[in-house]
Amino acid sequence: MSGRDNTKRMTSEKQMGGHAVGGENRENVKNGGGYVFGKKHREYMKRAYRSTVNVAEGAVRAGKTIDNVFVFAALLESSPDRLHLATGSTLGNAKLNIGECNGLGLEHIFEGRCAWTRYRGNEALRVNTKAGERIVIFSGGKNSDSFKRIRGNSYGMWIATEINLHSDSFIKEAFNRQLAARDRRVFWDLNPSSPNHFIYSDYIDKFPTVEGEWYYNYAHFTIHDNPVIEEELVRQIVCQYDRESVWYRRDILGERCAAEGLIYRKFADDPASFTVEMVDPDSIEFVTVGVDFGGNRSKTTFVATAMLRGEGGYGGVVILAEHAVAGGKGEIDSGRINRELSAFLRRIRSVWQNVRIKYIFADSEAQYLINGLRRHLSEEFAGTVVMDSAKRPIADRIAFVTSLMSAGKFRIHKDCVLLRDGLSGAVWDEKSAGDKRLDNFTSDIDILDAMEYSIERYMGKIK
Repeated sequence: MSGRDNTKRMTSEKQMGGHAVGGENRENVKNGGGYVFGKKHREYMKRAYRSTVNVAEGAVRAGKTIDNVFVFAALLESSPDRLHLATGSTLGNAKLNIGECNGLGLEHIFEGRCAWTRYRGNEALRVNTKAGERIVIFSGGKNSDSFKRIRGNSYGMWIATEINLHSDSFIKEAFNRQLAARDRRVFWDLNPSSPNHFIYSDYIDKFPTVEGEWYYNYAHFTIHDNPVIEEELVRQIVCQYDRESVWYRRDILGERCAAEGLIYRKFADDPASFTVEMVDPDSIEFVTVGVDFGGNRSKTTFVATAMLRGEGGYGGVVILAEHAVAGGKGEIDSGRINRELSAFLRRIRSVWQNVRIKYIFADSEAQYLINGLRRHLSEEFAGTVVMDSAKRPIADRIAFVTSLMSAGKFRIHKDCVLLRDGLSGAVWDEKSAGDKRLDNFTSDIDILDAMEYSIERYMGKIK
């Protein structure tokens, strides 16, 4: 690092894009925009002005991303580099958490002197700074080929949210793209993952070994370190979690921990508490059906889910019915799947009369089977839309189901024996470095996939 750059790092901590943060003795300090920074956050941010690599890890709603966004914005004002990078697991995630950031993101910090645009095929934020025009390119990094989107450019600073959800190939390429930077900076945030995750072994645990007084800056935060979050809201957030789950330990306690043992322990301990014998049709907003197509040894399964009426969103879900297409390899074809799904839909209509079967969400990897379903159902079930499953990461789907269970908003009908057994028997794959459930045919993974396809598009919409 040059002497000039070091001086700039030492003095720039007094400003954050026009928001003062230094020189305060109070425990919690407001910036010019009214946001409150706790003492622990201020200490991390002051170090971040000087450090090359900055990592904020910890619980949800702890304020990690905001810290990095504010320091990034302050340094952007005088950065000698023209191009910079902002990433999330997806492009949408990057724009939401870094660009918007609940009204505290880059587009708000630079309001009146920035504009969304495109730069060489990428979405970008063009910012007029004291040093001239600066361009922040936004991208998603979760897919193995995502790195192709950021090739061809040299970046000065890189800010990434949920870095543990980025692919290793993307991370390597982003670092390579910074080799020519005049003032290289890295800002990462993440919720804790499995201790075996490559983000620790290949990166975070190695950073402290790099020589240089101001190379690495790390801080761990919990939700209690964020003075903006009132205790009542903290209580409500905590109540959404099963205290026995890996998600509680990571998202609330901020611990790195491996996913092991039963996935749905709360359910497995007491399936009866989640079981209902009757469902009032008048309580149902509409019904969705998840379809998982079988393979060599797996089964084709259907799961029908009732989305319940609620205020400001849906009030919960009830799994109404399930079905597995019987037969081995070579015995099941598209025609049989079409016929059995039609019979399944008729059964739902006969039991829960007048309910609307709004969507069928089918495994997106089998497009030819989905097209066959559309044609087959087009006349008898003309009002039902056949769509691809969202295919969200399995870990996200599991976290969603466990949160519904903890909130008392997940029930299954007494006749759904396959799903009851599938939930009770699902376990984590303890040999995996990521969060994967064991798929060795010792438990019914197919019925779980179908159930998750039926509800995954409603994450965040159930109140």
